[in-house]
Amino acid sequence: MADPPRPRRSFPRPRSRRRGGLPRHCRRPPVRCAAPGSCRGSLARPDGARPVTATPEERRRGRRRRPRGWLAPVPRPLRRGVAAFVALLLVEYVVLPQVAGASKSLHLLASVHVGWLLAGVGLEAASLLSYAQLTRAVLPRRDNAPSLFDALRIDLATLAVSHVVPGGSAAGTSLGYRLLTESGVSGADAGFAVATQGIGSAVVLNVLLWLGLVVSLPTRGFNPLYGTAAVVGIVLLGGFAGLVVLLTRAEAQATRILRGIARRIPGLDPQAVHDVVARLAERLRELSADRSLLFAAIGWAAANWLLDAASLWVFLLAFGHTMSPDGLIVAYALANVLGAIPVTPGGLGIVEGVLTSALVGFGSPRGVAILGVLGWRLVNFWLPIPAGALAYLSLRVEPDAPREAKAAELEQLARRSAEDAEDRRTWATRIGLRRPD
Repeated sequence: MADPPRPRRSFPRPRSRRRGGLPRHCRRPPVRCAAPGSCRGSLARPDGARPVTATPEERRRGRRRRPRGWLAPVPRPLRRGVAAFVALLLVEYVVLPQVAGASKSLHLLASVHVGWLLAGVGLEAASLLSYAQLTRAVLPRRDNAPSLFDALRIDLATLAVSHVVPGGSAAGTSLGYRLLTESGVSGADAGFAVATQGIGSAVVLNVLLWLGLVVSLPTRGFNPLYGTAAVVGIVLLGGFAGLVVLLTRAEAQATRILRGIARRIPGLDPQAVHDVVARLAERLRELSADRSLLFAAIGWAAANWLLDAASLWVFLLAFGHTMSPDGLIVAYALANVLGAIPVTPGGLGIVEGVLTSALVGFGSPRGVAILGVLGWRLVNFWLPIPAGALAYLSLRVEPDAPREAKAAELEQLARRSAEDAEDRRTWATRIGLRRPD
């Protein structure tokens, strides 16, 4: 009897040698195949084997390397920075006004006085020129001192960086020091100028706040916010006075303390620290001995703040409200003192919120206060950013340089500014946020 037929075993169907319309060998790259056939345009192996195609990730990278029109030479970090700049601009001028109720006061735009707006822009430009004169006033009078135009461009570049980077005052100070030394100023003189310019200007602002409080308190009463600003002012004024006394009256003790600190910090040269302290003390003595130079520096610092405040007053006037001088000075100085606390770049959001509330408290209509402050911040905070970028390029590259060179220079500026500023983890932790991953 014959054995029953054995059942046929079923084997799995072999996989197709074609995958996605391409042979199975088409897997990985790096040289493109020029041979005719289905693999044309794929990538060939360097050993001469059959051609292979790129992986999805490599294809995405290849697409990213393709030129994108006029934005192709612009580095990606710079494009992202511009996108963030535009996003913040839209948030401040589109979203926040609607949240604050300014959309109900948009009818004021129909009656705005354009002439007063132009006058406000002119006053802001005069304020920036005064700041450039302050820079020149605290530098030694030598043949290699920067001209007014060079000082203005350096200050604009510094402002642009400090308005963009969180905690950007350190990055702006570093950039100002670097640009001054590249213009021919010695390192010690540049350090003294940057420090005196920043601290002295802040001292003058606090003096203006105190004068405004002395005038307004008897007639308008006390506000708890005044106390906060007054405490900040006292700490700043006391620290500045102590620094001046330490460097002019006790230079030997200051040098000994700083040399001892420098010995314990890796990378610091105690002798270099000694030389810098000696030069700073010498410059302070020169500044205090030359009364005309001292008064010129104080005058230019006061002119910078007063012209900026006058620009705000004119922007409010353009929308139909005349602000009292004492209320304007107190509100303006209060907002700038609190905005100097390094929480956001250039006090973004803090200055607007404090200033609007203070102006309303001093009698300004809410709609006028919001629109006036936003218009003033447009020329005070936002316009110096592109102007500073152009000023930096004019200092670093030739006018006829290719666009790629200018983009590379701006990318290097962004990278160095990010390195000089606070780390984002430190910055987020300091203001009470959770550490980002």
